[in-house]
Order: sequence, then structure tokens, then C-alpha cells
Amino acid sequence: MGLRGEEMLEGRSGEPEVEEEEEEAELVDPLTAVREHCEQTEKCVKAREKLELCGARVSARSHTQEECTEELFDFLHARDHCVAHKLFKNLK
Repeated sequence: MGLRGEEMLEGRSGEPEVEEEEEEAELVDPLTAVREHCEQTEKCVKAREKLELCGARVSARSHTQEECTEELFDFLHARDHCVAHKLFKNLK
């Protein structure tokens, strides 16, 4: 049995298959979209500015024990507080 016979047994013809292109809408994670929106609010912008200032201050020093943990938590808390009120409205 040659290649042609094997193709026929496996349900393939000699012609290349044309895959059907399905127009699928790219799925967007609602959490990501809401987080991006919430990061633009005044409270989150101020918290991010403090975090960035802390990061710049820490990276400017060669020997420091300072970390920006508090500033990071403040930013995440502000963002997540906003997200908590908006996320479940977007879910089906």
C-alpha cells in the first residue's frame, strides 16, 4: 500500500486541507480591563506616584534597607477597592 492508500485509509485526500478560519473575538479578561480603568482614578494615581517616588529613592541609594512595601500595598489596596465595586457588574 502506497502513500495514497494510507491517506485514504486515514480519511485524507491528496489535497491539502483548508482549515476553516473561525472569526473568534479575542477574549478579554474583565478583571484586567477594570484594573486598567481603576488605575486611572485620582486615588490610584496618587498612590502610584508615591510608589514610583519611593522606587526612585530606593534605586538612587546603593546601601539602604528601605523597601517600598507600604507604598505598594497602599496602591494595591486603592486599586482593588475600586475593582471590587465594579468587577461583578461586568460578569454574566
